[in-house]
Amino acid sequence: MWRIESARIVGALARYTGDFGMAEDLAQEALAEALVTWPREGVPGNPGAWLLTVGKRRAIDGYRRRSALDDRYAALAHDLGEGTVEPVGWDPDQIDDDVLALIFTACHPVLAREARVALTLRVVGGLTSDEIAKAFLVPTATVQARITRAKKALGAAGVPFEVPPAAERAARLGSVLNVLYVIFTEGSSASSGTEWIRFDLAGEAQRLARVLARLVPGEPEVHGLLALLELTAARFPARTGPDGQPVLLEDQDRRRWDRSAIQRGRAALAQASQGRGLGAYGLQASIAECHAVAPSVAETDWHRIVALYEALGTLAPSPVVDLNRAVAVSMASGPAAALSIVDTLTDALPHSHLVPSIRGELLSRLGRTTEARTEFTRAIPLCTNTREQAVLQAKHDRLGP
Repeated sequence: MWRIESARIVGALARYTGDFGMAEDLAQEALAEALVTWPREGVPGNPGAWLLTVGKRRAIDGYRRRSALDDRYAALAHDLGEGTVEPVGWDPDQIDDDVLALIFTACHPVLAREARVALTLRVVGGLTSDEIAKAFLVPTATVQARITRAKKALGAAGVPFEVPPAAERAARLGSVLNVLYVIFTEGSSASSGTEWIRFDLAGEAQRLARVLARLVPGEPEVHGLLALLELTAARFPARTGPDGQPVLLEDQDRRRWDRSAIQRGRAALAQASQGRGLGAYGLQASIAECHAVAPSVAETDWHRIVALYEALGTLAPSPVVDLNRAVAVSMASGPAAALSIVDTLTDALPHSHLVPSIRGELLSRLGRTTEARTEFTRAIPLCTNTREQAVLQAKHDRLGP
């Protein structure tokens, strides 16, 4: 129940108090009281309203303790009696505004990216500090410190709890989308640890993207991101074997792909295409769609994927985009053409395992076995995910002594 309602509760309390940090604390106090009261008295008919009411009462008590019975106290107490806790009706339109404001506040550009991710998962996603720490393989204390610093930074910067005006929304929306993209990317291809896919983390990013798409239905790039997440997650059931080991694209049983997710992703992509043209997320979703509709690797429209990566590289230049384009070129035009692209990227990604691992793959396809072994030997220690390391080691070993 907390995972479902927490964003609405924190958002409503932030609107009532005007203080983002206080709202999060009040919501946590209300949850703590529920953990004591509900087992004894039973779960109320409207649990979300119960928590909101308790949070508002805690806010009033705090103002009383500080002898600050000002206009805020009057506004809070206006429709809140002094008797027992009574359910408060939800205003659906206002709730949407509260959740949207919560997302924009948690992803404010004044915060570092790590802080935005932690704060979004905590106050919008309803995850605990322990869950966030486990997902990103950092100590719980580190996550708690990030959240505390983030709330202080928002307070010090005087960031208002509100949905940004239309003139600022486009620029701020980019930060929100980036946070969701980072969360999903870490879930879909874990950068470190022993798991190839962190399903809970990727699923939380999908859930938040669906919420955002409902809150701002007129933003094409929101639908582009949602399409990308749905189409990518559709392949999850076939990306790992029974023991969690990675299964490469050419070896996946496409019958196991989630057809419902593909349908949702294509619908979101169609909605994204109704705008001024696809953005970076929409282009990536189009690439994912090419894979989703192809019967096999050999029958994939690799020339279209190359063209989409070229467009993406123009819109959002990145060495990783160029590296992915090289992989598509290798499938469309052969490994030699791709190798010339990869050779230009060595200095751009000096500490990444991606360049040597892809070079190794291309060299092995060209029959340059000794050089390929050398590249895989370089890539393995640079990779920090043990599952992916095993894949690279297997490729190295297949090349022989």
